[in-house]
Amino acid sequence: MKATRIFVSLVLASSLHTTSTYASQTSSLGVDSNGKPTQMVRGGTGLLQTPTARMAKEGDFSVNYNDIGEYRFWSASLQLFPWMESTVRYTDVRTRRYSRFEGFSGDQTLKDKGIDVKFRLLQESYYLPDLSIGFTDIGGTGFFASEFVNISKRFGQLDFHIGIGTGYLGASGNTSNPLCELTESFCDRPSSFSGSGGQVEFGAFFKGPTSIFGGIEYQTPINGLQLTLEYDGNDYINDRAGQLKQDSQWNVGAVYQYENWDFSLNYQRGNTLGFGVSYSFNMHTITQAKFDNPPRSLVDFTPAQSLEDLNRERLYADLVNQGSFLINATHQYNDEMTFYGVQLGYRDHDEATQRVGRILASELPESITTYNIVETAASTPIVATKINAKDFKIAASYSRLETAIAKTYERIDPSNNMVENFDPNKLSGFLLSSEAFWIQTFGNPEDFYLYQGGAYINTGYLFESNFSVRTGLKVTLIENFDKFNFKVDGQESPLPRVRTFVREYVTRSKVSMENAYLHWFDRIAPNVYAQAYGGYLETMFGGVGGELLYSPVNGQVAFGIDVNFVKQRDFDSETAFFDYQAMTGHVTMYWQPKFLPDIQLTVSAGQFLAKDKGVNIDFAKRFDSGIIVGAYAAFTDVSAQDYGEGSFTKGFYLSIPFDLFSFAPAKGRGNIPWIPIGRDGGQMLQRPIKLRNLTESRSPFYD
Repeated sequence: MKATRIFVSLVLASSLHTTSTYASQTSSLGVDSNGKPTQMVRGGTGLLQTPTARMAKEGDFSVNYNDIGEYRFWSASLQLFPWMESTVRYTDVRTRRYSRFEGFSGDQTLKDKGIDVKFRLLQESYYLPDLSIGFTDIGGTGFFASEFVNISKRFGQLDFHIGIGTGYLGASGNTSNPLCELTESFCDRPSSFSGSGGQVEFGAFFKGPTSIFGGIEYQTPINGLQLTLEYDGNDYINDRAGQLKQDSQWNVGAVYQYENWDFSLNYQRGNTLGFGVSYSFNMHTITQAKFDNPPRSLVDFTPAQSLEDLNRERLYADLVNQGSFLINATHQYNDEMTFYGVQLGYRDHDEATQRVGRILASELPESITTYNIVETAASTPIVATKINAKDFKIAASYSRLETAIAKTYERIDPSNNMVENFDPNKLSGFLLSSEAFWIQTFGNPEDFYLYQGGAYINTGYLFESNFSVRTGLKVTLIENFDKFNFKVDGQESPLPRVRTFVREYVTRSKVSMENAYLHWFDRIAPNVYAQAYGGYLETMFGGVGGELLYSPVNGQVAFGIDVNFVKQRDFDSETAFFDYQAMTGHVTMYWQPKFLPDIQLTVSAGQFLAKDKGVNIDFAKRFDSGIIVGAYAAFTDVSAQDYGEGSFTKGFYLSIPFDLFSFAPAKGRGNIPWIPIGRDGGQMLQRPIKLRNLTESRSPFYD
């Protein structure tokens, strides 16, 4: 128990308070002069090779590059919650080839990917330190896999860190494993990974050789300059790059911060010079300046005396130009007036409602006491906002300071009368739209980064309000996918090849038919929507299907079910099919829990394209800027061995609202996916339209 007593003593000693005040500590706990922790070489808050207990501000996102001898590291670290940090990383091992086969990967060096997480157990206070527990390289092949517990405590300009780690961080074994003294199962660490990699190796956690590590950071009098002294717990004898020479376990470094940039220089192992650069921003606070008129003032306004005097042409133009609300129908009954349309610019519902409401209040006569704003999608009423005109005018003109404008309106399910009275001017006609796309993949044998970008040209014809034919052309404008050496790997797979022909599909033509299908959509009951579709549904599959969705307005929970019969498209033809066919579909729950604000959990259970059965879980976090970060994983009855490399389907994505790039209010999003390895198990049909997306305004998460 000697090691345990040593570690506990160090924890208590580092918790002692000296002459620094609590106010000075909490203003800069373990951070540089600009208020954020530094990133270690492999990414994540830390010193050089070792992590600290520190956490960045919630929403901080850092992109890092570090070059140190045999390694180059590309990483991205995100403070997802105040108590949780996540890091993804690619490692370039200069001393090893990607594979033994030159025809497969040329002279490219080995690339290894990893995922790290760290959790805060205790936040620093007057007496107590920061205390965190972390897990490094928990996916993939685990060459840098580690587990650690560490503490951090700041005294004036000095920040002290000490931790104990197993795995990569504890390779030198400079202390005994305290858990080994409790049970022998923790004395030895498994030397191999289970399945085909990509699984969390719970059975190896905190096992094997153990080391104490730590260091000191000093904030110099020079603004932005920080110096670091670190004691490394690794001996680099069995490193991924081979046995590395270590002349000293002490590493030193310096970090200089300029605005959002960090520039670092370090000397490690007593013989190796390294450098790095990081760029960071906060996903909560990032904004884009807008050139936009302020909301219309209701001071000294003169509305129409009657509906006959109303200048409708001016009203409709103002709704578009000043409220970004495109009218497609109106209806008036007694003292209520209903406006049907589409919100084009404002993602925030309150801002959109108040801008439109101010325009209506300044134009409509006093005889209209209720305004109904009904948002539509695919020529169908989706959600209504009912405004009490009298209360709205009082609040919007600041006649009573205690009146909250948001309390003068409510979001409701469109009533039967609203649905029945919806009579758009245009029930048929041609449809045309376009959108950009970007496909990327990292860590490939042919090249580390492969990409393809261009535009989808979407056309169609609306036969009536809820029935249409639609098609999408994919036009590739820029790519380096021509570097693919092998279009189909030769490995025999026990699963149908439902996704691993991806290279054949994405490289077959600069212009290809992405989809072409018939589509029907309608509201069939209060809070219930339905759709049916048939044709070429996505790049790889065509068929027929349908979906039902129950989605209450502002509801925490929505439920959906989809059923599809599909056949695999021939990658050598735009219109032909292979023989493979399958039934696929899922029951899905969409949950936005109140106890986890700005979180959406999506759980889909059913049969996947390869006829495997299981569940797909999607977790998404929304930041104040509108940026959404998500991760998903599919767990099915396919074994890790049958699935192949990666063991199960998983991926990550970043969804960025367009208005972060626009000087004018704008809706719409761009998605950046990261899929470590795509195989055939746990693959879902990419339906061209999903009811949850179509009815998003009822219970907004992405909008």
